[in-house]
Amino acid sequence: MAALNLTFRTKCGADMFFETFRLALHAIFRNATRSFLTVLGIVIGVAAVIAMVTVGQGSTDQVEEEVASLGTNLLMVMPGATQQGPGTGGSASSFTIADSDAIESELASIRVSAPTNTRMLTAIFGNNNYATTVTGTDNRFMDVRDWNVASGRAFYESELRSGTMVCIIGETVKKELFGNSDPVDTFIRLKQVSCRIIGVMEEKGASSFGTDQDDLVLVPIRAFQRRIAGDRDVNLIYASVRDAFTTEKATVDIENLLRDRRNIDFGEEDDFGVMDMKQITSMLTGITNVLTGLLSAVAAVSLLVGGIGIMNIMLVSVTERTREIGIRLAVGASEGQVLLQFLVESIVLSVIGGLLGILLGLALGFLGAVVLKIPFTPDPKIILIAFAFSAMVGVVFGYFPARRAARLDPIDALRHQ
Repeated sequence: MAALNLTFRTKCGADMFFETFRLALHAIFRNATRSFLTVLGIVIGVAAVIAMVTVGQGSTDQVEEEVASLGTNLLMVMPGATQQGPGTGGSASSFTIADSDAIESELASIRVSAPTNTRMLTAIFGNNNYATTVTGTDNRFMDVRDWNVASGRAFYESELRSGTMVCIIGETVKKELFGNSDPVDTFIRLKQVSCRIIGVMEEKGASSFGTDQDDLVLVPIRAFQRRIAGDRDVNLIYASVRDAFTTEKATVDIENLLRDRRNIDFGEEDDFGVMDMKQITSMLTGITNVLTGLLSAVAAVSLLVGGIGIMNIMLVSVTERTREIGIRLAVGASEGQVLLQFLVESIVLSVIGGLLGILLGLALGFLGAVVLKIPFTPDPKIILIAFAFSAMVGVVFGYFPARRAARLDPIDALRHQ
């Protein structure tokens, strides 16, 4: 008998809930336009949060991918006491090719080290000219940067030793000077110096620092020093760390070696800097995450505004339906049933707004990914949190109007005109 009574009460409770849910939907769709305007704040808030987080996550993934494309376990060594980014340096004396060779040959933690020096020059072919970055280096540059020659070939050792004026160009330079033509074995001029093109680098695209990695011309570093720079300087050394060592250990090794080679006494500050690409990745992703969090927090305010809108409309709805509430109370409906009806109505409004907001947010996130050319990586956890928060808004802001409706006096409600 007890089991039968429990089953009966459960069935009655389920029937009551579905009836309450049906009445809530009827009330919502009876005033469809007002209901839509009511949930618009929830829709905008959820959509904004999801879109911001999706774009932010895509930007973070792109930063990590692009920094990784610069090379694995990569360190950049630059003269100067402080550095703010790749290619910057202080007033300290430059490095030499011998410094780069010493880093590679004397340090067990370093797999390969590539010396470089750079100038902005105009490359000329026929009637076409294009301002680009000319970098003096050797084949170790391609190794340390995980970058291959797409067509043609790399430098011969004889060309590197003798300083022969040959060059390898990036895809951007190729398109600007030659269009779709094959530039291999043709000649361009760099600072009035004729240079034979022996290869074209594979396309890499833009870096995390906003620069076009394919906008470059590589020449043998000794040819660069003699024919272009007029000195023996090396302004940047790329160093690739062996897999068995950490970048932190390799950084300390390089610092100790260069302090000795540059005669820096104990207690004196370094006149050079070692930059770890992992640190750059952490810095850039940290900035991206902070900005995403701030924008998402601002967007989340729309959820509160939407909740206030729901509470306002529900209070208006209670006033409009006072006589209906009085009739329900008079025919035997309990205060709990009336409270549940209006609370369910509020929750349904916020849930509908949450679902629409999720769809709109994903659409905006996808559009932002396409426009910004970043990966589309929606976060299921953020979507779930945004949806749960929208439902909570319905509970919190719908409770007061629902309680007010439940506490109406049936006689006064029936007298209401």
